[in-house]
Amino acid sequence: MNEQIARDVVLVRAIETTDQKFEVLSLDDRAYASRSAKELAQWQASDSKSEVTADHFLQQRSEQILKRIAERLPTFAAFTKRRKPLNTVSWSFPLLALLLGVGLDRITDPHRVDLLSAPLLLIIGWNLLVYLTLIVWLFVPKKKRHDEGWMRKLVLRKTKLPRKLPHALSAALFSFLGEWTQLSAKLTNARLARTIHFSAAAFAIGAVASLYARGMLSQYAAGWESTFLDATQVQGLLSWLFAPALAIFPLQGFSIADIEALRFSPTTTPADGARWVHLYAATLFLVVVLPRILLGLASHWRVARLKKKFPLDLEQPYFRKLNEKISAGSPAILRVLPYSFTVDQARDKGLVALGHKLLGAQARLMLRPSFAYGEDVGDLLKGGDIADEKITTTAVLFNLTATPEAENHGAFLDSLVRLAPRGLTVLIDESSFLERMGKERIDERIALWREFCNFHQASATIVNLLAVQAMPLENDVP
Repeated sequence: MNEQIARDVVLVRAIETTDQKFEVLSLDDRAYASRSAKELAQWQASDSKSEVTADHFLQQRSEQILKRIAERLPTFAAFTKRRKPLNTVSWSFPLLALLLGVGLDRITDPHRVDLLSAPLLLIIGWNLLVYLTLIVWLFVPKKKRHDEGWMRKLVLRKTKLPRKLPHALSAALFSFLGEWTQLSAKLTNARLARTIHFSAAAFAIGAVASLYARGMLSQYAAGWESTFLDATQVQGLLSWLFAPALAIFPLQGFSIADIEALRFSPTTTPADGARWVHLYAATLFLVVVLPRILLGLASHWRVARLKKKFPLDLEQPYFRKLNEKISAGSPAILRVLPYSFTVDQARDKGLVALGHKLLGAQARLMLRPSFAYGEDVGDLLKGGDIADEKITTTAVLFNLTATPEAENHGAFLDSLVRLAPRGLTVLIDESSFLERMGKERIDERIALWREFCNFHQASATIVNLLAVQAMPLENDVP
């Protein structure tokens, strides 16, 4: 599915999972949307002589739900039609950079070409530093890179939600903004990279255009002056700087005598500046304009690819339960890895019911042997199936009665978070804790486990395997 469809689908998911009391969408609304979306998807498939896909079903369902909410709440309709600020930035920044480049000569002497021009040398030096940073960045492991948390905080802080919305819908929109910022981070980064590269190229093009345009109306006097550099050093610096341009274009070179003759002094006569304008223009083209345009085109290709095929994981429990309505895809598999937890028959049935509740009635349970406390994590990973992509959801099962320990529970989580292809869910069973301790101090223990799991980059869900149906769960679709 493309970006817009994915955005609508994620927005509907945020609304449904947040609206637990059915203040925004009733059960009838959701059931009607599912039925009609199924019929439309089947009609669309028969018309194109293809199979019904989850993409078509989710698209039709999200369109109907958003349309229904928009009809009831005009302020919500205005929110869904807001223009994306990056669309304006993508063309306005390059245009602004071009104008700034054209005005570059206004801060220098318009009647001379300085061989050691600080603005032009700064443009070249800055771009070379950017290229070096991009090369080094390729070798930085992804896990050591900074995440997009700053982007999420910025969006949540700057975005103003519509007023006079039901509380559940406002909470859903707030949740959606944070989630969509993370899901679309790759696409947003590609858009920003494209804008930055094209802006840098436009700035250099403006600077070159300014040099030539000024040369049409003025006589350039070429030369240089320096307190610390002599002619030999300047000639060496310029030879290195202009080497690519001299190697590719048929431009006239220069010697130490030529450089010495161009030193500015009270008796200096204006020299022909055209040669040096051509050298700087060719260098800016080779070092700045051409690489930046190529990098911008590469970013544009990434943007087009991600917009056309947005990477939304439809194997998540919410989508699994919806897709079951059209029998799309193979049965979901919930793999459970108990840690120092003996699962008896009653709790085994609870896990089966939990799988059905999370992933649909056709979901299957894969219960692995309990991982012993203090056992070497490597022994569990020798099986080689931890990263099996056929597994829909991998869940670690902890007992709430246990106290989380970094060297045992934490090491276990860190290893699995690194290897699970679709992320890791932590299930914390409270049934034993309630049998032994009652409800006393349960909130304190739950908060401890949640904080511990968040620290190890895993989401925690509290369950009661002896009463699964009585507890509402996240991503549970009515």
